Amino acid sequence: MDLRTIKNYELWSTDDYFDSNTKKELKNLQGNEKEIEDRFYKDLEFGTGGIRGVIGAGTNRMNIYTVRKATQGLANFISKYGEAAKKRGVVIAYDSRHMSKEFTEEAAKVLAANGIKAFVFESLRATPVLSFAVRQLKAIAGIVVTASHNPPQYNGYKVYWEDGGQVATELAHGITREINEIYDFHQIEVIDKETAIKMGLFNIIGGELDDEFMQAVKCQSLRWDIPQQVGKDFKIVYTPLHGTGNIPVRRVLKEIGFQQVLVVPEQEPPDPNFSTVTYPNPEERKAFTLAMEMAKKENAQLIIGTDPDCDRVGAVVENKEGEYVVLTGNQIGALLVHYILSTLKEQGRLPKNGAVVKTVVTSEMGAVIAKSFGVEVFNTLTGFKYIGERIKEFIAEDSYTYLFGYEESYGYLAGTHARDKDAVVASMLICEMAAYYHSRGMNLYEGLLALYEEYGYFLEDLKSITLEGKAGMEKIQTTLNRFRENPPKEINGVPVEVMEDYLHQKRYVFKEEKEEVIQLPSSNVIKFILDDGTWLCLRPSGTEPKLKVYGGVQEETLEECIDKLQKNIDYILEYIR
Repeated sequence: MDLRTIKNYELWSTDDYFDSNTKKELKNLQGNEKEIEDRFYKDLEFGTGGIRGVIGAGTNRMNIYTVRKATQGLANFISKYGEAAKKRGVVIAYDSRHMSKEFTEEAAKVLAANGIKAFVFESLRATPVLSFAVRQLKAIAGIVVTASHNPPQYNGYKVYWEDGGQVATELAHGITREINEIYDFHQIEVIDKETAIKMGLFNIIGGELDDEFMQAVKCQSLRWDIPQQVGKDFKIVYTPLHGTGNIPVRRVLKEIGFQQVLVVPEQEPPDPNFSTVTYPNPEERKAFTLAMEMAKKENAQLIIGTDPDCDRVGAVVENKEGEYVVLTGNQIGALLVHYILSTLKEQGRLPKNGAVVKTVVTSEMGAVIAKSFGVEVFNTLTGFKYIGERIKEFIAEDSYTYLFGYEESYGYLAGTHARDKDAVVASMLICEMAAYYHSRGMNLYEGLLALYEEYGYFLEDLKSITLEGKAGMEKIQTTLNRFRENPPKEINGVPVEVMEDYLHQKRYVFKEEKEEVIQLPSSNVIKFILDDGTWLCLRPSGTEPKLKVYGGVQEETLEECIDKLQKNIDYILEYIR
């Protein structure tokens, strides 16, 4: 272990600032140098949106002290905007994870000690509700205490700004600088909750904002008549995966006319251990095991599931053989793009300046569909905050009408009531869309096949390589540097036409020996585009110790897609090894 790691460990183990439980936990680690190093070799980094990590004692862990430090940095940053900003306050929401409520109260107490109002929800709330509330209350910022779909030992802390979106790159860097200026935990100001309440700096938010949020979501419904027509017979099985979605998702579906919404009883109660699943992620088939059993028994037409903080949603439908298929985020996105645009066109409401926004690792299928309706498509870096920034730009410049934004990792937003992905509005639209296809004698899977027949077959995949700890982080960086310095000239016999290096914001067109500037923020991402339109992309996860490898292909048949995609991703994985 290096000297810094040893000093940090000794400080946390002896200083009176840290409570006895923390010291006891650290004392039990004596002799376990690997664990001590992992906990103290660095500070838990405030990335482009916040912090996330395993709960426990240490500078590289989520605990009340790292939460206090992050909040003090945020408070110092807000204070530079003056007294008016401090009075506007910060809205805080939290999910069902271990320590979420405790972390929320610690953040509120630090803000209060700095003279900044905190508005805290009375109980669990979905992330999109926080995004909505920041703008509705005209707050200067917002915080969500959540680790999204991570395993139960994780928690996190995401920061939002006054537009309701996660803090943009420059703001994040500014907050990070303030956090890094805190060298001593004794610099952090904190007061007790009762004092903060008496001073009017700790305020509880009740249910009135939920009603306003729900009304904003329902305004995005496109075919109010469909749920009314089929609502009595169209069965939906829903699982909130022990998270925050149970109340808002069920409420919106009921209010637009769905009468047969069946909730998986074992997964309905909030549970920080996510005891019925190994991973509370609607991307994972195993997360839907209980839901599929229930759907089979009840003969349901659709299964949906939201992640713990209800900003992402997955869907499951039967194929022609009667087998359950978990639709990918790209497939759901393409279906929603077509449903929204075709409905608006049918109703004569499709604007001439309409825009769809997606990320650089999202399938091109949605883009092809959007362009067929004359709608402009914009690409952003991975992360929904970049889609939120586009919405802000469209409104400020009065240039485009935002219609829909999505990313392959099951995040969707219709409307501008929130500036982050919203699984409440997405759940409503997925169910409405499925009911619409049902009214035409089709299910969502058959609807997807119809789109493939019209627009061509698209297939994407993602492989994540887990590389934990300091050594893992170093290997991720080394791997990306290898690709930058020695990019492959061809992949499985197909020439590489373009390499996009988002870190250096350069696009290299190899055949023409041309170099172009990428007009997006710098990010540690590399993308290869081959002569046949195939693409591959590598990026480190922003929330987990993983290197992610994405791939996408388009062919005339699904079988051709499967074969080519597998070979391309295998090539990259072998290159990494």
